[in-house]
Amino acid sequence: MKNFLTFLACILAICTETSAQKKTYNDSIAIFRKHYKEDFIKEARSPLKGKDTGFLRFYAPNKEYRVQATLLVVSENPDFDMETHSGKKQVYRSFGVAVFTLKGIEYRLNIYQNVSLMQQEEHKNHLFLPFNDLTNYETTYAGGRYIDLSIADIQNGKLVIDFNKCYNPYCAFKEGYSCPIPPAENRLQVRIEAGEKLFGKKTIE
Repeated sequence: MKNFLTFLACILAICTETSAQKKTYNDSIAIFRKHYKEDFIKEARSPLKGKDTGFLRFYAPNKEYRVQATLLVVSENPDFDMETHSGKKQVYRSFGVAVFTLKGIEYRLNIYQNVSLMQQEEHKNHLFLPFNDLTNYETTYAGGRYIDLSIADIQNGKLVIDFNKCYNPYCAFKEGYSCPIPPAENRLQVRIEAGEKLFGKKTIE
């Protein structure tokens, strides 16, 4: 009986620890999304007003979509023009290729730097990851979604890509913005059921 009670106590401790870890992660995503909504209100060029943020939609946090990637740094990275939804082109530079496994299959995504932002001290370490996936046109914005990263996130050639933090470009809410279109090389042949969904309101005043 004593051994059984000890075993039961261990099982309960493991379950409690797992539950606490899950709660902590879900809480971190909730905080991230709270700040995301607040930024719409603070940003002068935002397409949304305060009341509109109530129509933002997200998938439930799913840690399966938080992956560790190996970063293959690009040795030669000439500047190139990235297409945008407004027709204007923005100059970017390839930084590296992130290689990761999702649901047992290996994928690759290219990571970029905005050449203009690189010249600004506060944004010089910013990395940009735009992508498309098989949820586009169905539950997520047709024009793809973005993830923000930093050179500081890279540790020993590795970095974490958390698709739960991917978000829609301004163009998903209103026309008139020059939102980068994910290059063809960043079109994933998998459903990324994480992060931001389609906006829940048909028109923005």
